[in-house]
Amino acid sequence: MHQFTIRPLFGTDHWALLGHNIAFTNSALWMAIAVTALWFFVFGGMKHELVPGRWQMAVESMTGFIDNLLAANVGPAGRKYVPYIFSLFMFILFCNVLGLIPLGLLGGKAQPFTVTSHFTVTGVLAILSFSIVLVVGFARHGFHFFSLFVPHGTPIWLLWLIPVVELISFLVRPFSLALRLFVAMMAGHVLLEVLSSFVITSTQSGALWGTVVGLPSFLLMIAICALEILVAGIQAYVFALLTSLYLNDAENLH
Repeated sequence: MHQFTIRPLFGTDHWALLGHNIAFTNSALWMAIAVTALWFFVFGGMKHELVPGRWQMAVESMTGFIDNLLAANVGPAGRKYVPYIFSLFMFILFCNVLGLIPLGLLGGKAQPFTVTSHFTVTGVLAILSFSIVLVVGFARHGFHFFSLFVPHGTPIWLLWLIPVVELISFLVRPFSLALRLFVAMMAGHVLLEVLSSFVITSTQSGALWGTVVGLPSFLLMIAICALEILVAGIQAYVFALLTSLYLNDAENLH
């Protein structure tokens, strides 16, 4: 499980501020790399050419994709959330994909790190989205926002139960949002680690075991790597989609 270990880098092990360790870790490094890559991606597409090139087309396509996502799930009011949902989606996507780059083959300390395989990272993203939902909900509707917990058409004899169920469901949202991304990314990397150990161990055990166990494991690894690339995109989309649905509740209630 060493691939999930957070390690201080560049001799920052003992850096502290007000008694709290502030070491610059591999997790912080790869988040910074993801933000930098996202900044270059967006900056390279802001050319406003009449006939857009491939780079500009890619940025405009992703922006249009997020705009359509919010229009379908929130309505016209969703347009103001495009910058946030776009940044959220692209950041998660870049973090997921960067963690799959086989930099470890180059040797040394250039090891990829999937920051979204840590619940602390996905949890902060989920809490941020949940906080925006709460701010928007109370800013637009005031205390009427609590009517979200009493769906329209609820029978009177169920008013003692439905609001409690709806409240629990609402409070669980950030946890489930963070857990889904964390589990999906961690599970894929663990599976690849297990299969790679099969390949290495069986190959070292001789030609017979290498053929019977190592070769099928290696072929399965290739298929799972392709699946992981797909999962990286799907999980980023699911996170953005659910955030959009929660924003819809804040904007439009039931």
